[in-house]
Amino acid sequence: MLSEKIYELRRKNGLSQEQLAEKIGVSRQAISKWEGGLSTPELDKLKALSECFHITIDELTGNQAASPHDPAIQGDEPPAPHKTGESKLGISLFILGAVCLILFGVLIVVRPSSVDFINESSMITLNGTGLLLILFVLLMVLGSILILKKK
Repeated sequence: MLSEKIYELRRKNGLSQEQLAEKIGVSRQAISKWEGGLSTPELDKLKALSECFHITIDELTGNQAASPHDPAIQGDEPPAPHKTGESKLGISLFILGAVCLILFGVLIVVRPSSVDFINESSMITLNGTGLLLILFVLLMVLGSILILKKK
């Protein structure tokens, strides 16, 4: 419970209610009410308490236990969600490009006449098979870039 946690941390740090109140800019009565469970600190005061005790707000409110491997304690940030999404997208694009290249290679071996059909259907001067190969390789390169992008 928050009230017990505030009391415990204050005592552990050897602070009186008056000293803690002075450190975070509230009255001694406010500390007494928080510790007695009669009221709860506002967000800005929770932040001040967490900074005073060198813990996260989650640890203060009991939502997360402190551990030596906790990134907040070590100063490292967990990977951003969009970076993980980019990595997954990169893997997907790479696999898609590789599968298409493999299927295209199988198609050329199984039905060599399909290459002529693709080339004739292309309106661009670069033949159709060349365009497909470039497209598939570009998918793989884009996927590789997203996978290897520094986090």
